[in-house]
Amino acid sequence: MSDIRYDPIHDTHVIIAPERLHRPDCFMRESEVEETNEHCPFCEGNEALTPHEIFAIRDNDSVANEKGWQTRVVPNLYKALQIETPHQHHYGAFEYWKGFGAHEVIIDTPKHHTSMTQWSEKEVIFWLKTLSSRVADLRRDHRIAHISLFKNEGIEAGATQTHAHTQLIGLPIIPKMHRAYYQRSYEHYHHHGQALLAEKIANEEANGERIVAIEGDFTAYCPYASAYPFEVMISSKKALGQIDALSDKSMEVLAPLLLRTLKKLKDQLGYFDFNLSIATPPLQEGTVEQELLYTVNKACRFAIRIMPRLYKHAGFEVSTGIIINPVSPEFAAKLLREGNDE
Repeated sequence: MSDIRYDPIHDTHVIIAPERLHRPDCFMRESEVEETNEHCPFCEGNEALTPHEIFAIRDNDSVANEKGWQTRVVPNLYKALQIETPHQHHYGAFEYWKGFGAHEVIIDTPKHHTSMTQWSEKEVIFWLKTLSSRVADLRRDHRIAHISLFKNEGIEAGATQTHAHTQLIGLPIIPKMHRAYYQRSYEHYHHHGQALLAEKIANEEANGERIVAIEGDFTAYCPYASAYPFEVMISSKKALGQIDALSDKSMEVLAPLLLRTLKKLKDQLGYFDFNLSIATPPLQEGTVEQELLYTVNKACRFAIRIMPRLYKHAGFEVSTGIIINPVSPEFAAKLLREGNDE
């Protein structure tokens, strides 16, 4: 039997339809790719093949734009937006912004890892620290209102480069869906005195059926109204802050949980393609209501969303905005929870 479930976090409906589980459109990669690639611009030793780095975590004696780094951030060679473009908003019948913004590539590791499941815990911590540093830096640019942090792994998830990497896009606007989410979060906190996501996690933990793992203050679970087969959210009931405010201690707890969750997914799905996004609340005054901005750390929560791309969305999803998910989150969580821990 199918369900039409409501997701209060994203204000969407999802159809959970296990009857459609065996459609012949599941895409998985059969294997990882070699660990070195002399032609890959993201591999260590090929620094000259990328634009000059914006940021890097480096060995003490290494030099910028040369070997000796753990993570490296460069401008996207094929920018959607450019920081050099004038910050201008044009009104009228054909309203538009000039293409101002930031578009950066975080090269996650010097090794030619093609899957996040190949990383070590130390590499995950370096990655989190790099994302934190870039958000903290761009927060100081008052022209940037919102930052999108996301990872595309695999062709079905939109990746065009096999070497593990993450992207950051800084916008002069807050996307409508994010503005609506933060407004709902603020209203829920204002009326109930508790963050919406914190309440959802508490409910999930009390129910237990969709919990994957709990590590310290962080909980990994398959959301009740999962939009994607084997979708996993990782967050905390506690107000641990935005990514650029996460402590080293929190990162050291989060890293093994994230890595363990990804490896559990790989055990069940093989080398699966996925999108990963990290929540980043509004950055600047004037972009949202003052009360929302001042309570954002209380009303919102740092969260990582892992979205496996096992099935293609088609006409129904595009025309209605309602996604059909053929794998119940209860079944997915059970498989992930009972899988091997490394």
